[in-house]
Amino acid sequence: MNAVVFAYHDVGVRCLKVLLARGIRVSLVVTHEDNPNENIWFASVAETCREYGITFVTPEDPNSAKLLSQVQAAKPDFIFSFYYRHMLPVGLLSEARYGAYNMHGSLLPKYRGRVPINWAVLHGETETGATLHEMAAKPDAGAIVAQTAVPILPDDTAHEVFCKVVVAAEQTLWNVLPAMLAGRTPKLPNDLSKGSYFGGRKPEDGRIDWKKPAQQVHNLVRTVAPPYPGAFEEIAGDKITLARTRLVPTSARAALERTHGAQDKFFEGGRLYARCGDGNYLQIMGILINDQDVSLNNYLKYMAV
Repeated sequence: MNAVVFAYHDVGVRCLKVLLARGIRVSLVVTHEDNPNENIWFASVAETCREYGITFVTPEDPNSAKLLSQVQAAKPDFIFSFYYRHMLPVGLLSEARYGAYNMHGSLLPKYRGRVPINWAVLHGETETGATLHEMAAKPDAGAIVAQTAVPILPDDTAHEVFCKVVVAAEQTLWNVLPAMLAGRTPKLPNDLSKGSYFGGRKPEDGRIDWKKPAQQVHNLVRTVAPPYPGAFEEIAGDKITLARTRLVPTSARAALERTHGAQDKFFEGGRLYARCGDGNYLQIMGILINDQDVSLNNYLKYMAV
């Protein structure tokens, strides 16, 4: 079997390697040029292609006539998309003899659209996963082929969950490929009425509102913790980014209130705490000041501001 693969990021690298391990000939890979303004903390599909001697291209526009010609020349049995960042035109998808399939980082139909892992963490989900599905004209709307779930623990950051989803994507593809290659691709319903769609997120979306409940602030910190842009506030002209927080148990609330009253931020026993809009507390476990990782004690100069 022969495949054309659209891929980027860690999921792109791992799923590309799964195809090779299952004996699929990858005649062409379509990937992205790295953005010099982006924090590139993930593996390179282009470098993987160089390592394995696979032809790859990095077109700016997946709708270009040139790319369509390249895909047609490859005569793919399958087209796969693994964390490629653009929607693929229906005309291109139809070039695959046995179908075109995408790996999405959620348990569809929940969290269709952009950055699904970050949205799942922000909304306090306790589970997400990876879904292989047919590609269609609408994003993440085709029939489900296979899914693998992973847990989201209470203090997991989006990056930690992403690492789990990478493994889930690899397992999902590895387990279902034999059936697909034998012509028995599963087709399960993807009922969009039972799901949700979300757009992209901007760095400004990480601004902290301390009037919100502690759980919501904690979820925001987890959602955008490094290597993402971070949850932040601005004090005295400096940008203060929270790298990690932890919810303080409700049972400890009364003792903190007796000692510190309605004080918004304070040190207690060498630990830095913040009081949120619902009266509950977060322990701040790491900060960056103007994007530089510093000791929590560096926060002292802001406490009287």
